[in-house]
Amino acid sequence: MAERHETTTEFFERATSQPDDTHYVLHLYVAGTNPRSLRAVQQISRLCQEHLADRYELEVIDIYQHPALAEQGQVIAAPTLVRSLPEPLRRIIGDMTDEGKVLLAIGARSDT
Repeated sequence: MAERHETTTEFFERATSQPDDTHYVLHLYVAGTNPRSLRAVQQISRLCQEHLADRYELEVIDIYQHPALAEQGQVIAAPTLVRSLPEPLRRIIGDMTDEGKVLLAIGARSDT
């Protein structure tokens, strides 16, 4: 009996139907409680809840209150989002309002 091979379409349908169990570790560096910082916290929190539910750790770090952590993380501007896991490390600096760009930058969405 001939062996049946999976088609490309079947492969991609199977791959996209499997749950993604990648765990994300994110650090959001903000500068105080100014409107830009608050907007970044709200936006990243919402994106994580919607797209990474139960698969992420998000730590918000105020660089005014914890300058040593900003120095350790080599953060020179705020807001800055750092994805430390999964590797490789990625940084997003500045405006976090473009959902597609943020998700693509942290690797939570592919560019298809």
